[in-house]
Amino acid sequence: MDPAKICVGIDVAKDWLDVAERPGDGAWRLRNDEPGIAALVEQLRQREPQVVVIEATGGLECPLAAALAAAHLPVVVVNPRQVRDFARATGRLAKTDAIDAQVLAQFGQAVEPPPRPLPDHATQELAALVMRRRQLVEMLTAEKNRLHLAARPVRRDIQQHIRWLERRLGDLDGALGQAVQSSPLWRDRDHVLQSTPGVGPVASATLLAHLPELGRLNHKEIAALVGVAPLNRDSGTLRGRRTVWGGRAHVRAVLYMATLVASRHNPTVKVFYERLVAAGKPKKVALTACMRKLLTVLNAMVRSHATWHITNPTLAQQDSC
Repeated sequence: MDPAKICVGIDVAKDWLDVAERPGDGAWRLRNDEPGIAALVEQLRQREPQVVVIEATGGLECPLAAALAAAHLPVVVVNPRQVRDFARATGRLAKTDAIDAQVLAQFGQAVEPPPRPLPDHATQELAALVMRRRQLVEMLTAEKNRLHLAARPVRRDIQQHIRWLERRLGDLDGALGQAVQSSPLWRDRDHVLQSTPGVGPVASATLLAHLPELGRLNHKEIAALVGVAPLNRDSGTLRGRRTVWGGRAHVRAVLYMATLVASRHNPTVKVFYERLVAAGKPKKVALTACMRKLLTVLNAMVRSHATWHITNPTLAQQDSC
C-alpha cells in the first residue's frame, strides 16, 4: 500500500467511537450517536482514506457502517478474532478502546482487506427476523428442558411461557414468509432453494439473509465462506487430519440440519452419503462432505436460476469443474 494512503481504524463501543489513523499517530474520540457519527463521516470525507476498518460487535457497528457506506467511504467490517490474532502477532497484548482502534488501522494498512458491499436495509431487516427466530427457538428449548426438572409450584408458569413462545414463533414464521414474498428477487431465490429436498423455509430465509454471496462465487469460495472447506494440517512429514472451522456459524448450523434431512430424502445427497459411509468414512465426516456438496448444488442453482428437479446433477458437476 502507498504509505501516503490513509488507513482508519474505529473501535465501536456503546457510548464512544475511538478513531485511529495511519500513517501517523492521529487519534480522537466521538460520541456514538447520530451527531457523533455524522461528524465522523464528514471528517473522513475530508481525509479520503484508503480503507476504514471496524470490527463486527454484535450489531453495535451497524449504524456507523451504514452511515459510512452511504457516504461512499471504503468501510470494511472484519472478524474480531482475526484482528486479535493480528494484534498478538505484532506484540500488542494490552487491550483498550484506543489501542484497539490503532490495531484496526494497522491491520488495514498491513492486510489491505477489500471493501465489500454491505447488506441493504431490507436484507438487514430479514437478518434481524432470522436472528430473532433463532433466539426464540433457543428460549423454547431451554424452557422445555427446565420443565422436565421443574418443581410443582413453577411448572404452570413454565408451561404458560412455552405456549407464549410457540405462539410468537408461529407469528415470526409468518413475518419471515411475508418478508421473503415481498421481494421479487427473494421470492425467486426462495422458490429455487426450497425446490431442493432438505431445504425448508427456515434454511432458505437464513441463506437469503446471511449468505447473499450465494450464486456469485465458485464452489471453493462459497465453501470457505461458510466454513465447510477442509483445511490442511500438515507440517514437514506429518500429515494431519483435514478439518473445517471458521466461516459463518449461523449458516453452517441451518445447512447441517438441511443436510441431515437431505441425507435421508434427497436422492443425490443420500447416495453420496451412503457411498462415503460404505467406504469407511466416519458418519460425521460423511455428513460434512454432504454439507459441502449440498452447498455446491445450491450455489449453482441460484446462479443459473434453475430449480432442483430440472438440472441439479448437471449443475453440481459444472460447478465443481
